[in-house]
Amino acid sequence: QVQLVESGGGLVQAGGSLRLSCAASGRTFSSYAMGWFRQAPGKEREFVATISWRSTRTYYADSVKGRFTISRDNAKNTVYLQMNSLKPEDTAVYYCAAGLSPTPGSFDYWGQGTQVTVSS
Repeated sequence: QVQLVESGGGLVQAGGSLRLSCAASGRTFSSYAMGWFRQAPGKEREFVATISWRSTRTYYADSVKGRFTISRDNAKNTVYLQMNSLKPEDTAVYYCAAGLSPTPGSFDYWGQGTQVTVSS
């Protein structure tokens, strides 16, 4: 089992930045791929970014490429999502997830989510 707790969400103006953090506990964090997903009101949850366990591979949704950066610190059991140039359409609940592979369909453990609201 892996327990995940997100933080860093909030309200920001369009064009601004936020950094989300996800602290993991439980089984060995460094052996898991990590990811960020989001769900906007009335929409299904969607993939945002994932990172392999050694940070050698990262994947991004087209909608966030060039604006968001996923990273991890295995010594701190933490994964981050740096979000720059935020747009109102980035408004959503952001979820951290852990799995055996960085492919979006491979995530088994989920956090409770943190709200990100981008005002225009």
